[in-house]
Amino acid sequence: MRETGLLHVYYGDGKGKTTAALGAALRACGCGLPVVVAQFLKDAPSGEVAALAQMPGAELLRCGAGFSPGLSAAEDQTLRQNSGELLARAFDRAREAGLLVLDEVLDACRLGFLEEEELLRRIDSRPPALELIVTGHAPICAVLDRADYITRMCKERHPYDRGLSARRGIEY
Repeated sequence: MRETGLLHVYYGDGKGKTTAALGAALRACGCGLPVVVAQFLKDAPSGEVAALAQMPGAELLRCGAGFSPGLSAAEDQTLRQNSGELLARAFDRAREAGLLVLDEVLDACRLGFLEEEELLRRIDSRPPALELIVTGHAPICAVLDRADYITRMCKERHPYDRGLSARRGIEY
């Protein structure tokens, strides 16, 4: 077992944050490291959900409620509760893992569904050998201060800008 787990931050408005994180998860599983992937703000079916279910050594945890603009007060409250529970469950399940991916956790904090202080507390108290990847559109300065790797995904051109919808198998 490795002695030092590092913190990776993948952020920005460009495509590839989740893809990069799941690529690292694939590599870790291929090397025999147990992996936990927790997806915040996502609940729709996607290709990665099906693929992770078939990957030995990988466990996927999801929020159980997705984000979209215009949530009702009840939906907002459910998402807040589920996000906090997901963060706790992810770190609990990852106690013996080699890699933990917190997909869209930066956005969950930025949008107010998760307390930044709680995320920082969990990051700081993680097992020493646990590799941790966090993703989201906008960085959190205190997370960046703790990071060993920082990768910014910057959009230069995207088909969405031309009105092309997300395509199954490529964007989800």
